[in-house]
Amino acid sequence: MNGVIIIFRLPPKIRNTEISKFCQKFYGQDSSSHGGKYRYHRRGLLDSIPYRKLARGVILLRSADLDVVVEFLKDYTNEIHIREIKLSEYDGELLQTDNLL
Repeated sequence: MNGVIIIFRLPPKIRNTEISKFCQKFYGQDSSSHGGKYRYHRRGLLDSIPYRKLARGVILLRSADLDVVVEFLKDYTNEIHIREIKLSEYDGELLQTDNLL
């Protein structure tokens, strides 16, 4: 199975609040109320797309999902590197749509 690897970097002098907003909108965020009584997840773009995060700013995707992710990333960074790759059997299984929460 083929897929894509996306490597991106946020601008170097971006404020921590902007990084936090990006992560919440892109990856989603687990949150809890004061005291931890209630827990919930704020959904991000990648909650509806099968992906595998390899490192900070490095993700594997199916080729079909590339356009949506790149359009999102263009709003936050101008440094995006994309390569088509052959996925390992393990990565291919992880990127199946049945594995979404």
